[in-house]
Amino acid sequence: MSKSIAVSIVSLQGSVYEGQAELLVAHGSQGDVGIMPGHAALLTQLLPGPVRVHHAHGQEIFYVSGGVMEVQPHRITILADNAVRAADLDEAAAEMAKRRAQEALAEQREDLNASKALEHLARAAAELRTLGQHKNRAGRG
Repeated sequence: MSKSIAVSIVSLQGSVYEGQAELLVAHGSQGDVGIMPGHAALLTQLLPGPVRVHHAHGQEIFYVSGGVMEVQPHRITILADNAVRAADLDEAAAEMAKRRAQEALAEQREDLNASKALEHLARAAAELRTLGQHKNRAGRG
């Protein structure tokens, strides 16, 4: 069995990552899912959150806004509306978006309905979770 599997992470803006992985962990609709070389074929929905790609040179962390992940025996493909390297996320903007969404929910403002506020809050929380994992990894590096 091969020790690595090809990985493609693609957003609407284009390719975000092309490379090999020994392990990939993504935030699926049923919880975090880990994929190693030789994994059975799988098609699953991803929720907003981190995707961790473990490879021979360490680990890279990406944020995806949700999307789908297709796993074939020799390739993992992630398709997302938005995908960025965790290092490129703006922590201040994510904190501000989280604060605004919480305020909108608390005030029940008419200009932003509750479902939209919850969606914004979930996205900001997922970005902050991704940043937290990135900082933890960098702190150990």
